Amino acid sequence: MTPASPAYARLVRASGWYDLIVTAGFATPWTYTLLHRLLSAAGDAAGLGTMPALTPMQTLYANLMGSVVVVWSVLRVVRPLPLYGLLDGAARALFALWQAYALAHGGPGVLWPFLVLEISFGAAQLAPWARPRAAGVRKGVREGLRETCQDS
Repeated sequence: MTPASPAYARLVRASGWYDLIVTAGFATPWTYTLLHRLLSAAGDAAGLGTMPALTPMQTLYANLMGSVVVVWSVLRVVRPLPLYGLLDGAARALFALWQAYALAHGGPGVLWPFLVLEISFGAAQLAPWARPRAAGVRKGVREGLRETCQDS
């Protein structure tokens, strides 16, 4: 698979759908309150621990993250450009790093499934860019930037 292939576009779109489904509940205070309860109950039932008590600041940060990721997800679903896959792969590496940090510092075990999926989607989206086809990689980035700039 190369960044310019239809299979890569499908991967970028699939990661967008996954993010949209998983993060939509974080986007508003009301949906986050429900999601917080569900995650705590699921974590407790699976023996992975519960979420920390809900606070206004935790809700604010969850809503900020949820809002940005929902918009980013819709963009990738509607326009699964190679550049967006590269950027999403980089963002997933950062998300995975911070999830691992939280787990290493006593975060709830309910984060583990999300960490596995972040690493999986991130690796799948970054791997085609790491192949030794430097010319193809540069071409894919240029094409993505050109398409993005032309649409603006």
